[in-house]
Amino acid sequence: MNTKNKIILLVVSILTTMFLFLIINITYSFKEYGIKSIDDNAKALALTIRHSLTSQMLAGAIKDRELFLSQLEDIPNINKIWLSRSEAVVKEYGKGNNNELPRDKIDQKVLKTGKTIKIINDNLFSKSSYRITIPYIASRKGKINCISCHTKAKEGEPLGAISMEVSIDKVKDMGISIVSDTILILALLIILVIILINILITPFLTLLISIKTVMNKAQNGDYSHRITNTKGQEAKDVASWINNLLEKLEGTLDAIDTKISIFLSHNKNIKKDRLLNVKNTINRLSDIYKFRKTIEHDETLEKIYQRLANILKNKLGIKDFNIFEADTINDSVCAVLIEKKIYCSILETGCRADRTNTIVDSKQFKDVCSFCKNNDSNFNYFCIPFAISNELDIIISINTHNEEENTKIRKIIPYITDYVDAAKTVIVSKKLMKVLETNAQTDALTGLYNRKYLDYTIPKIQYQINRADILFGLLLIDIDHFKQVNDTYGHGVGDEVIKIVAKTLVENTRNSDVIIRYGGEEFLILLYNCDANFIFEVANKIRNSLQNKQIPVGDSYIQKTMSIGTSLYPKDNENFDTCIKYADLALYKAKNDGRNKIVNFSAKLLL
Repeated sequence: MNTKNKIILLVVSILTTMFLFLIINITYSFKEYGIKSIDDNAKALALTIRHSLTSQMLAGAIKDRELFLSQLEDIPNINKIWLSRSEAVVKEYGKGNNNELPRDKIDQKVLKTGKTIKIINDNLFSKSSYRITIPYIASRKGKINCISCHTKAKEGEPLGAISMEVSIDKVKDMGISIVSDTILILALLIILVIILINILITPFLTLLISIKTVMNKAQNGDYSHRITNTKGQEAKDVASWINNLLEKLEGTLDAIDTKISIFLSHNKNIKKDRLLNVKNTINRLSDIYKFRKTIEHDETLEKIYQRLANILKNKLGIKDFNIFEADTINDSVCAVLIEKKIYCSILETGCRADRTNTIVDSKQFKDVCSFCKNNDSNFNYFCIPFAISNELDIIISINTHNEEENTKIRKIIPYITDYVDAAKTVIVSKKLMKVLETNAQTDALTGLYNRKYLDYTIPKIQYQINRADILFGLLLIDIDHFKQVNDTYGHGVGDEVIKIVAKTLVENTRNSDVIIRYGGEEFLILLYNCDANFIFEVANKIRNSLQNKQIPVGDSYIQKTMSIGTSLYPKDNENFDTCIKYADLALYKAKNDGRNKIVNFSAKLLL
């Protein structure tokens, strides 16, 4: 049943119910009023008859009462009227001329109880009547003393009763007429209401149905439908407003789809509702923008990778992953963030995903990567490559352990791409800054640190000393007679000598030690956590290693030696620069003592 028919049925039902109650109320009220009116008239007539009979009795004309009563029956609507004598009156005056004994049980009951009895004989399709029997009570009070004539009667005892049977057909007919008229009015009113609903409500119902259809389509993500077939100016205005709103909404969604969405990777999990897609797009852009603004203020590249790892773990829910950098120039791979175990030889052999520039999904082809091994049958791996610059790629390796995780990873790859794309320029910038910083602190010829790096590392050394209470050994090294090499063989050979010396220093020190090209042919080594004996052992190892090397010069070879001065920081002095000067004094002593020597600083050198 449509809405229009429902409204009509509801209104008709309400009106019918109201009129039904009204008809019942009118019928009942009219009947009560008619009966009360007849009852009042009957009581008045009974009282009149009583007075008349009393007067006739006093006048000695009581024998004519039959004529009087028969004349009363000629009154409209009175069918019958008769008198009944009580037992006391019968004993005193007899039954009367026309046998005025009680005719039925009602007369007998009224004469016995002295109470009026009323009976309604109501028939819908036949004649209806109203019977009332009223007692006459003996009393000495009033103008006439009843007991003075009726000596056998007692005070308050019924002397007789008058019974009347009155027709109520006229009242019944009038009630039926009123009910019929009311029903006719109801029918006319219902017809009028239906006509008004068709005229006034139909346009709005049509509009409502059209709005329901359009909104149902919009609820499912289709905003292309419009409200049509409206009637009435108000309905047309509403339809126009809603259609204009849908036009603006659809235009806005199109603009967002074509303009904003280009900043995001394609998402395969597109919902049918374009409005929800816009919401998701805005949320993704907002999250990515916040991520981008945050990493722009991070000081190190390691911190950026850590934030990217937090996104993968906390926002995207990836549990088992690692992040690698691939140097496309040198064809090498290094790990920048290890979250879990590495299951492949990516650091030694490189990555298939990076070489092919495609995502590797081990579920798509069994053993797609021969370098990744795991005996778990549920184990699966994804390797996702990202080109950051011409020289740098990032590889995110994700390991899964069930099909649910596999499906999830495939769905969120576009989200991972969005965050990596947002970080690209920042990573390139940090890489460039790191290169510039490294170049600024590195000697171009030897690849060792320069004196600028020394200024950078002194605060770190002081922090380590204060935290761990350790000593740093300072070795200041100078190549013996280096000027003769440049003068005799040229600066090219001199540069080769410098590089061979630098290589010798690296070969004979630990990874924790710092080697600095301090000047032209001077080098400074900072030995971490050592004592005087260890300093001398390292210095002697370096000196012996260099003097045993043959340095090619054309078709022949030369050999070089070095002089070394040492000091201990902060044992010799709590000022780092002063300890360097002490090592320089020891170096000067070694050179003056014939070169190719090692001299440890002592207080005697200050004398």
